[in-house]
Amino acid sequence: MAVLDLNNLRLAVLIDAENVPRNCIKSVMEEIAIYGIPTIKRIYADWTSPTVSGWKLSLLDNAITPIQQYSYTTGKNSSDSAMIIDAMDILYTEKTDGFVIVSSDSDFTRLVIRLREAGQRVIGIGERKTPNAFIAACDKFIYIEVIRANAGDPDPIHETAENGHRTPSHYRERQQYQPRAKLTKEVPDSIIQLIADSVSDLAGDSGSVFMGELGNLILKKQPDFDHRNFGFNSLSALIKTIDRFEIDFRQTADPNIKHVFVRDKESN
Repeated sequence: MAVLDLNNLRLAVLIDAENVPRNCIKSVMEEIAIYGIPTIKRIYADWTSPTVSGWKLSLLDNAITPIQQYSYTTGKNSSDSAMIIDAMDILYTEKTDGFVIVSSDSDFTRLVIRLREAGQRVIGIGERKTPNAFIAACDKFIYIEVIRANAGDPDPIHETAENGHRTPSHYRERQQYQPRAKLTKEVPDSIIQLIADSVSDLAGDSGSVFMGELGNLILKKQPDFDHRNFGFNSLSALIKTIDRFEIDFRQTADPNIKHVFVRDKESN
């Protein structure tokens, strides 16, 4: 997927270990490599806590630097303040072009807004439970569940603790897994309307829109849009399945390259 031109950006990857399952970190890092070069890779937690003891091998395998942040208050995420302070320090060194914030915590919403105000590209990665405010603040937001499905990672089975509450997989030393269900190729009406509106916004006299421009506009309107959410390998593959749209492949000066254009057949 390459609707954002981030491939050569220097990225600072900041991971909230208390809000991310460790079993998918390799797939997350491979996803990040699509959009740029992760020159800084840090993960934050209270590493004296037994709840994060299982992270060691994942950090070594992916060359991620653990940052210690003590939990001064019970029930509070100890990583938030440390990540925010480090992000601002990195911002002012001017050594990066963008940030990847890996967390499902809405507390980072204001940080993301501030980074974008400073001209940084910001990609968010988190679970589907991530609040909309955090998602909307990012240039692009990617669901961990989609990354897992794309990589073929298994789903963790949440064990039940003695008190009857479900325990997140990354808070356990022993994990069990179940096969991942495939995403169904169904495009909701809301997404069809989003595409149609975006085509209308960009269409000139010809009524056709370049696929790359269309993808970028859709992401600006809905940062968590991802064709993989609906089981497709590309945006063009998704649009091909919708009768409302017509796709036109146009030859360029290079015989090996064709540009893809989209037209809304229902537009006047």
